[in-house]
Amino acid sequence: MYYICIRVYNRYKKMRRLSAFLLCLAIVLPISAGKRNDFELKRGINMSHWLSQGYARGRMREQRVTEADFRMLKEFGFDHVRIPIDEEQFWDNNGNQLPEAWSLLTRSLDLCGKYGLRAIVDLHIIRSHNFNAVNEGRKNTLFEDPAAQQRLIDMWFELSDSLKRFPNDMVAYEFMNEPVADDPEQWNALIAKVHKAIRSRESQRTLVIGSNMWQSYDTFKDLKIPRHDRNIILSFHYYLPMLLTHYRASWNEYKDYAGPLHYPGEMVHPDEFERLTEKEKAVVKDYVGVEWNRDRLKADMADAIKVARKHHLQLFCGEWGVYETAPKEEKYRWISDMIQVFDEHDIAWTMWNYDSGFGFMNSRTHQVADERLLEILTSGKGL
Repeated sequence: MYYICIRVYNRYKKMRRLSAFLLCLAIVLPISAGKRNDFELKRGINMSHWLSQGYARGRMREQRVTEADFRMLKEFGFDHVRIPIDEEQFWDNNGNQLPEAWSLLTRSLDLCGKYGLRAIVDLHIIRSHNFNAVNEGRKNTLFEDPAAQQRLIDMWFELSDSLKRFPNDMVAYEFMNEPVADDPEQWNALIAKVHKAIRSRESQRTLVIGSNMWQSYDTFKDLKIPRHDRNIILSFHYYLPMLLTHYRASWNEYKDYAGPLHYPGEMVHPDEFERLTEKEKAVVKDYVGVEWNRDRLKADMADAIKVARKHHLQLFCGEWGVYETAPKEEKYRWISDMIQVFDEHDIAWTMWNYDSGFGFMNSRTHQVADERLLEILTSGKGL
């Protein structure tokens, strides 16, 4: 009887310790740890150069994206859109809201709800951080200026006040696009700060968090993901090889190359390279004799896939695509390979973009401009 009493007493003590531990755990873990939203992505399109990176205002901006566009995207088989927005379109220099842009954003989200589309609201460019600042000869101040960081948080507080009425399983927030921090710990520190701030307002909203250096696939190893939060989607962008995806694009060095390229295989053959001008050689020298194929694409994404699986989070390629001036057949083969890699590894994607440069729609007529591209995009798993 003595030994039975001792065993009973010890079991009682263990149960008390377990209860205390579980109580502490409930206090420490954030509310969002308990339940994952039904916000799953498969295939989507970026609605770019509308509320971001665009100069149109008034009726011209209003007519750029219409109800018909959302209806057609659903009919084509896409399940979500990513809507980039810029600070300068939503707030003036004094921080006052510009009502027209806010109205267009909420109208577009209402239309997403009407046609059964999910949406990611992506704060694309802010005054203290532009992913293209280096190329434009400017310096970002966000990572060194506490006031700029607080401004980022305040913008999201205002966005939350306007958008929190939309269901958690329909709208997600991407609180910054393509961070370019000299030190990855600068980006990690800002993630922690903004994540905490948004969670103080919306504990369950899905947040899309990208990797450092333009959301590159190869910086995932440095990314520190907020712990115990199941409502996070990890994002990377992919535009490699740039000689193909940005062939003849006017805003970068590839504008100076109009020679041959091949995909898959050696992008530029050595014998072709010898026949180029010195200026052309300077542009393509890194592509000579280098193999690009589906296996290369898959290998590049391996780290991101590994990190997402380790944390049991959805992986998402938020931008990828080929500019309209690229050779058509190489473009189509690359896009087909990308979709096959995405499908093989359950990577959600949002192609850049809908109707401008990289897209399949004509922004003026709201008609399909590239049937072949649309056919390839809608051939993948889940559509």
